[in-house]
Amino acid sequence: MFANSDGMTMSAKKDGIVNIGGFIGLRDEELFREASTYNIMFEGFISYGGMAGRDMAALAVGLHEVLGQNYLESRIRQVNYLGEKLISYGIPVQQPIGGHAVFVDATEFLKHVDINEFRAQTLAIELYLESGVRGVEIGALLADRDPVSRRNRFPKVEMLRLTIPRRVYTYNHMDYIAAAMKNVFDRRHEIKNGYQILREAPIMRHFTVELERI
Repeated sequence: MFANSDGMTMSAKKDGIVNIGGFIGLRDEELFREASTYNIMFEGFISYGGMAGRDMAALAVGLHEVLGQNYLESRIRQVNYLGEKLISYGIPVQQPIGGHAVFVDATEFLKHVDINEFRAQTLAIELYLESGVRGVEIGALLADRDPVSRRNRFPKVEMLRLTIPRRVYTYNHMDYIAAAMKNVFDRRHEIKNGYQILREAPIMRHFTVELERI
């Protein structure tokens, strides 16, 4: 796969089975040298990029262990367990479920909420208030504004991503997430409004945006 690309990045926090770390790989040596200068300025020397030795060692082990068939089967089975549980409750999810995360269709889930009020983010907030479970909006906030018109861009389908990282969760955790999502689904028609933006960064607002309920 990598042989067909000019470059790649990896955030290793999930599929590297570590709590921090990642890397960038480039085919072109000159581009690598240019990128290395910025790495030294902002992250640390190119051989560690700001990571502690302990974290580098953990990542080296994690990248090896994550390819183990038993581990992959266990993780994929757990993600599918959560997805099938949500489907049994009538909750709309993207199918096939896959092996990394479950994507709840927020557009269908909250179709009665105005599209301008950030349905996926509204669903993420409702789930967090219901249960303390943190999902991630894959929708209009992430899509950001059109660089020319500065209008919000609204994807055809907005999603709430429920990622299952590493080896820290049990099937009881999956049952808890599914029950919490069902509780929100059962009261979805009580959610009349979404959110509006109070403050946002010029770019990558997804990480730091401030909202208030409409």
